[in-house]
Amino acid sequence: EVQLVESGGGVVQPGGSLRLSCAASGFTFSRYGMAWVRQAPGKGLEWVSNINSDGGTPRYSNSVKGRFTISRDNAKNTLYLQMNSLKPEDTADYYCVKYLDYLHGNYSRGQGTQVTVSS
Repeated sequence: EVQLVESGGGVVQPGGSLRLSCAASGFTFSRYGMAWVRQAPGKGLEWVSNINSDGGTPRYSNSVKGRFTISRDNAKNTLYLQMNSLKPEDTADYYCVKYLDYLHGNYSRGQGTQVTVSS
């Protein structure tokens, strides 16, 4: 059973930083591309970033490019998202997902971690 546990969210002022983590279990983490997606209040799910199984070829949405950095530690089965220069529009619940499953619309996600950017 795929288990994804996100953590690291919180309340931060505009311009601040947070580092999200996603602990994965129940599958061979190192074999799968992973992604971060987010859902802002009252809005649909939005892709934020994805990374290949070996940590290569990170991609970012235009809204976060240059501010967020995705990474992974396959030895620890953990996905990360370093978020810098946070803006109020980054306020959302953040989830990690297996990227291909997400593209196919059949994916598991954890409980998410809430990020609130507010002064």
